Amino acid sequence: MELFKSDRTAPLAWRMQPQDLDEFSGQSHILGHGKPLREAIERDSIVSLILYGPPGTGKTALAHIIARKTKAFFVALNAVTSGVGDIKEALKGARHSGRTLLFIDEIHRFNKLQQDALLPDVENGTVTLIGASTQNPFFSIIPALSSRSMIFQLFPLSEADIRGLLERALADSEKGYGGAGIKMEPEALDYIASISEGDARKALNTLEMGVFIITSTGRPSYDMQLAKEVLQQKSLYYSEDEHYDTISAFIKSMRGGDVDAVLYWLAKMVEAGEDPLFIARRIVICASEDVGNADPAALQLAVSAFHAVESIGMPEGRIPLSQAAIYIAMAPKSNASYKGIENALASVREERLSPVPAQLKSANYKGAERLGAGKGYKYPHDYKGHHVEQQYVINNKKYFFPSDEGYEKIFRERLQKRRSR
Repeated sequence: MELFKSDRTAPLAWRMQPQDLDEFSGQSHILGHGKPLREAIERDSIVSLILYGPPGTGKTALAHIIARKTKAFFVALNAVTSGVGDIKEALKGARHSGRTLLFIDEIHRFNKLQQDALLPDVENGTVTLIGASTQNPFFSIIPALSSRSMIFQLFPLSEADIRGLLERALADSEKGYGGAGIKMEPEALDYIASISEGDARKALNTLEMGVFIITSTGRPSYDMQLAKEVLQQKSLYYSEDEHYDTISAFIKSMRGGDVDAVLYWLAKMVEAGEDPLFIARRIVICASEDVGNADPAALQLAVSAFHAVESIGMPEGRIPLSQAAIYIAMAPKSNASYKGIENALASVREERLSPVPAQLKSANYKGAERLGAGKGYKYPHDYKGHHVEQQYVINNKKYFFPSDEGYEKIFRERLQKRRSR
């Protein structure tokens, strides 16, 4: 695999890759002076590692820096185009080449069989693995492989970092546009830096496309209008991690009653194309778990929203989703119902089971009377207030403790009276 291109026909993002750690933008938490990973790269003492983070944060660029720095034999594969045969061939070569660094880009795309093929040679030290992944390795990499690798997370670049990259590309006469007379308005530069979501490749691609338009049409400068024309619509990075993290933030915002945060996370999921029924199901769960009987209408509205989305689909479905999520965020909260069933389940799982009292047993079969089933049962509707004291469970443990929020306050008062008897 060819690692490096220096000719002007290569994409700008490729040409502008950092050549050493001092040129690297961002990731100071792992590459700052004195940090273990930087020290290992500079001493050429890399152990197996997985670089994990969203696109355009420098995973591949960092692998290329390691390739330049190391005295080891360096082999590169891409998981999109490589199969088990390619892996075996690379490992076979490594066994005859001494110390070998094996770089696998997009390693999360390897299936379990392909990852298993790497394991013996990683384990015995035939190769030192460098994997690059946009997916959380704890989800996408087999445990045997991830446990034998150091995992380093890369984060989206700051707007200042992105702006610095763009300025460097405009000034660099060898790899960028220095000396080409490209006039870039500061507002356009700031706009690209802010809209690129910390993705260096996206920012440089946007710059490159705009420069191409300028040079081919004779436009006087790279201004805001051109930047917006090139970008057209903001694209969202929404990986498996983002799927779980965003729904988690959405639920916790509903639970915490921050309605504006609720709408933001909902909008992100809608814009990213998240399954609307998945969102609706989480709203239903939250309505029961976190609002419960403090406001029973929350569950009714959540279920109605689910059926509405199921019936009308998207994009209109965003409206009932928003309505239900706002209602739950603003409703009084209680998790007493959730805790009640958890308490009862713990009792059933961990303690001796309580037999059904004789008077509560089914008497709807021949011979039940001879066994005493149902004998002595008191029918509550025959008594004042439609309630009568009798034993409903033998262990007499208490599982439900309602809050004093909303409608549940009424439950609390009724329960206190009944239990006090």
